[in-house]
Amino acid sequence: MKFLSIMLLLGVSILAGVSPGAEFANAQTGRATPTPTPKTVAVPAPTSIPAPTPAPTPTLADLQSKIRLKTFDSTIRRGRIGIKITSLASGKVVFENDADKYFMPASNMKNFTVATALEKLSPDYRFATTISTSALPDSSGTLKGDLKVTGSGDISMSTSFDTEFPGKIDHYKFIDQIVDKIAATGIKKIEGNIIGDESYFRGFALPEGWEWDDLHTYYGTEVSALPLNDNVVDITVRPGTNGGPCNVSVAPATTLIKFVNRCITGGGDGVAITKLINQSVFEVDGRMSAGSKPVVQTLAYSHVAELFVDLLKQRLVLKGITVTGVSKTVSSKAELMCPTCASLMWTNIGRIDSPPLSLIAAKTMKPSQNMYTETLLWTLGEQVGRKNNGSGTSAVLGANVVNNFLSEIGVPSDGIVIYDGSGLSRHNLITPSAVVSLYEYMGKRSRYSLAWRNSLTIGGVDGTLGRRFKGTRAEANMRGKTGTIDQVSPLAGYVRPATGQELVVSLVINGVPGGAGIRTKVLDEIVVALADYNGRID
Repeated sequence: MKFLSIMLLLGVSILAGVSPGAEFANAQTGRATPTPTPKTVAVPAPTSIPAPTPAPTPTLADLQSKIRLKTFDSTIRRGRIGIKITSLASGKVVFENDADKYFMPASNMKNFTVATALEKLSPDYRFATTISTSALPDSSGTLKGDLKVTGSGDISMSTSFDTEFPGKIDHYKFIDQIVDKIAATGIKKIEGNIIGDESYFRGFALPEGWEWDDLHTYYGTEVSALPLNDNVVDITVRPGTNGGPCNVSVAPATTLIKFVNRCITGGGDGVAITKLINQSVFEVDGRMSAGSKPVVQTLAYSHVAELFVDLLKQRLVLKGITVTGVSKTVSSKAELMCPTCASLMWTNIGRIDSPPLSLIAAKTMKPSQNMYTETLLWTLGEQVGRKNNGSGTSAVLGANVVNNFLSEIGVPSDGIVIYDGSGLSRHNLITPSAVVSLYEYMGKRSRYSLAWRNSLTIGGVDGTLGRRFKGTRAEANMRGKTGTIDQVSPLAGYVRPATGQELVVSLVINGVPGGAGIRTKVLDEIVVALADYNGRID
């Protein structure tokens, strides 16, 4: 019986896969049974996937080759392209092509004028318009004398600066501010004349070198010490009755403008409005079908100070202030013609100051406003040039101030040739090297660097670059100044490559006819290549 038990125990142990000796030993000793060792099964190693080879980091030579290729673009092969690109931090030249040759700058000329204005006048400078009388009003509010408004070129008296009601144009807002100042003194009747004194500036109202076919446009307006609404008027042409003349109106409303209306209602659509040179006479030709939409054009106004005082008299009357005299202007030329005239004692009764120059600079550079830039140049002439015993016209003195400033920052005396402040004159000349020197100084060394940068248009965001660089690394990155005249397109400014090192860029194409898009395409491709670059520069 005992033998049978031992045999059964051995059989169970063998079936369990345990060594009979070991199990027997456990039975004898009472120790824990060890865990059986499993068989090792060979598993094949997984197939190895090679890691992707990283793209080589582009070199500066690669970037230079890419830019060089753009200079051979077939669309500009018969023109010229000037280029200079440097590192703002180190001044290292990244690329250059004809950087010391002369090019027509178009509105890149504004860079020099506005930068000088910020440096020499300061971003806090304000234009002043003063109101004075040749006598004091009596107890009944009657002024037995003249009322004079003296200007110093406050270009902010414009619908362009009216942000109170965006989209709504108030042509009279800034005139009404003057009227309110006058009314606040208690004046109810003016037994004298309304005088607009624009003698602050000296020289012919149109800058040197402007072409005659620009002078009727919104971008070819005169310079005046009493500017108003960008020195333009809005002319609207509407259809009349069939077979009759079209209806023509102007805003702001004035009787000073004369129309030669040859536009007929009926028989098709096509209206042309032409301004005569140096006159506020407008010829309206063409036809309008009955029921067609109005045609509105914004055109230059000649002798804007006359419009200024005409509107001032109108608005005084509407305010309930009687004016028995006439409206007239006084210029420096008129004063020189009457050196023996008796000088009246004038009493200041009010003053209006412009916004700071920092805001005006942005309103000048971002939309590329020509008249504003010329006014800044002439202001430099009076505030800096004449105060330093200079002589000549306001424009000549202003150009001297710009040239002196450029010499101070290291631009060679022949680095640019100045004929006007805005670049509308085709006699201006610049070099890409001069532009880069200016941007390097203003971007890194100027105490007014922030105001300067804030004045510049931003790619894909605002101003003249608002529609360019959309969807690229240059969007909200490229910041600078554009320009366009026939056959000319420049672009200057600051751009950050992918590595973050800021570059200074001056690009300018001359001698390429056709639409500006032909030229700007090449310029923009160069800027995008810079923005995309992720290699080392310094």
